[in-house]
Amino acid sequence: MSMTTVVSPDVIHQIGNTPLVELNSFATGRVKFFAKLEWFNPFGSIKDRAACWMIKEAERKGLLKKGKSIIIEPTSGNTGIALTGISQALGYRVEMVIPDKVSDETKKILKRLGATVHETSDDLCPRVGAGTDQSISLAKAISKSRPDIYYMPNQYENDANFLAHYESTGPEIWKQTNGDMTHFLAGCGTGGTITGTATYLKEKNKNIKIIAIQAQKNHLLQGMRNFEESSMPELFLRREKIVDEWITATNEESFALVKELAVKEGLLVGPSSGSVMASMLKTSKKMERGNLVGIFADDGTKFKSLYDQQGIFTDTEYYNILKTAKNLSKPIYAFV
Repeated sequence: MSMTTVVSPDVIHQIGNTPLVELNSFATGRVKFFAKLEWFNPFGSIKDRAACWMIKEAERKGLLKKGKSIIIEPTSGNTGIALTGISQALGYRVEMVIPDKVSDETKKILKRLGATVHETSDDLCPRVGAGTDQSISLAKAISKSRPDIYYMPNQYENDANFLAHYESTGPEIWKQTNGDMTHFLAGCGTGGTITGTATYLKEKNKNIKIIAIQAQKNHLLQGMRNFEESSMPELFLRREKIVDEWITATNEESFALVKELAVKEGLLVGPSSGSVMASMLKTSKKMERGNLVGIFADDGTKFKSLYDQQGIFTDTEYYNILKTAKNLSKPIYAFV
């Protein structure tokens, strides 16, 4: 019989203020690399920020009622984990609709945190717009059937997702770098992270280059999307002009940088962080000097099954890295 993690309401105060670390082994003398380690949030990813802001905004608007409301959301993983954990802390029930290709570890975490999980035969990320969007369609259908009970935050359209990063991630990075940065890079899903953070940073220094990273078609990079396969979410469309440059990351190079970050920096990162690192290296080759800051959205502890499938680490390598990795945090669900 599986146990459910009990989450304290105080968890809300632990969200944000994540570390920014320099990746010294990649520095060239003229270019420095910095990573914002978002797995230090209590539920292990950058999505804790958006989930918290969306729930608190819904409470302010009276859309959520303790003891009655059920929060439902389509997700490829991290947003679902964050929403589930924060909702439990605040006294709401949760149902998550996820693609069946999501990692086994992610499914177990959602259930451990108390979510009712609905799986669909969707692609890895629920698609937005025309095409295969079963996760989004199912979540909307369930929520519309009982609007008196269900509330769907809808991370793809909810401006609280943008504000989470405008009000927290951006100011943190600016303070941690003392404003001494030339480029900001982030992987893209809903667009909340890059548009919110970039809008704040551009207000501080309009010359900072904003680089958005999408995944290749038919990708294996949980949390990211390809905007040829899937329409750009409404949240992103509202502010897409903030992006100065686009880079498409492949599965191959993303997984290669997962391995390289483990070997060179002692960091066990998730696949999207590999994409960001690969894109930072591509960008650096076109620079004479500067400081690049990238978002490392989550660590690699949810992805062992995926890394096994792709042959990234042997079991021995993975567990050795797990034992020796620097800057590993323990998200709340890890204590069960």
